[in-house]
Amino acid sequence: MQKILIPTDFSDNAWNAIDYAMQLFRDKRCTFYFLNTYTPVIPSGRFMAKMIDGVRIVDAVRDASEEGLRKTVNRIQSKYGKTGHTFETISSFNLLTEEVKDLVDSLGIHLIITGTKGASGIDEVFMGSNTVRIIKSTKKCPILAIPQNFDFTTPSEIAFATDFNRFYTTSELSPLLELAEMFQATIRIVHVQQGIKALSELQQFNLNMLRRYLNDTEHYVHTVSELSSVSKTLEIFSQELNIHLLAMLNYQHSYMEQMTREPIVKRTAFHTQIPLLVIPELGMEGVADPNPEAEQEEQTINY
Repeated sequence: MQKILIPTDFSDNAWNAIDYAMQLFRDKRCTFYFLNTYTPVIPSGRFMAKMIDGVRIVDAVRDASEEGLRKTVNRIQSKYGKTGHTFETISSFNLLTEEVKDLVDSLGIHLIITGTKGASGIDEVFMGSNTVRIIKSTKKCPILAIPQNFDFTTPSEIAFATDFNRFYTTSELSPLLELAEMFQATIRIVHVQQGIKALSELQQFNLNMLRRYLNDTEHYVHTVSELSSVSKTLEIFSQELNIHLLAMLNYQHSYMEQMTREPIVKRTAFHTQIPLLVIPELGMEGVADPNPEAEQEEQTINY
């Protein structure tokens, strides 16, 4: 996790995610890429002005984006002083999800950190529309979603939710293991069942392989009965065991997919009460190699 991308719209919600990231990686040297995208409405037609006080609308919005990014870095410096991190700002005239995908490929991003907030609508109730769109569109990089009002807590208890129906590769487990190693955390593997029953042969094999991967990390396996929904079950499990971070893989028929498809009434309560690490189905590919010929507008600042 040496290259970390943090999208920001300069809201309190976005700052909370940045603040969490600064504390999470306070002892690790890494590069933070702060991204702000803008898509100004361009007036068309001969009766619509393209200038405001002599300044083109696109230029004005771009200048505001770049100024917001500068203020963000200054705010970090004011609060944390010399961090040992490298900060790069990227202002882009693009859609957020498209720019995120491009940067993951061109820069070799290892982790995306984003703030979450509830809104109206099906996807939005779960964790915020932008976060859901990034999760659905990003296939090569894990995403760490930070709840709007969550105060940083050292993640010494990490839950990994799985049904053991899929084999896990080292590239997929790498973010989970790295965080556990950074904070000497305990990993609690949680399996939600509709009625407790014995694992199938395939599930038992995948569990054995998972425990082999976690051999050097303190871990426990918990099997719990599903309550009204998977999300509610994981919420209560996290509360009772004082979990600081919940991790899960995002693939077809996974818990993550089930939760995004649950009826609104069943999943509003979950609302990402704790940070959620979503790991895409990386397989053996891992993370994309960086492309040194990236053309985004970047400003590098070392502290």
